[in-house]
Amino acid sequence: MVRDTSVRNHASTTDAAQLPNLVTIVGRGVPSNFEISVDGDLEMVADDPVEEATIVSGSAAEGTIDVGVQRFRFAGQVTNVRLVDWNGVPAPESASVPHVHVDYGVPER
Repeated sequence: MVRDTSVRNHASTTDAAQLPNLVTIVGRGVPSNFEISVDGDLEMVADDPVEEATIVSGSAAEGTIDVGVQRFRFAGQVTNVRLVDWNGVPAPESASVPHVHVDYGVPER
């Protein structure tokens, strides 16, 4: 995936009314790759998405996670989530891939 010319982040002018939904990816202590896409706009909730090593491009994001949490606000519906562990074994065959939570209509804190 190629990065858009502008990387949007939590400090942008977009508010929760425009991106009312939330995807949360929770690492399980094993390096894993993820890809998510939505049918609207997508924005990472982070001060510096580039430092997080996550690529956000319009309505898709991809990155890695082992521990911690990464969050994305979005409009529309989730259209795809792909998770693979460090061996390339996809969910649900791998018990090591991160947990993914999708919440619709979540106000910004």
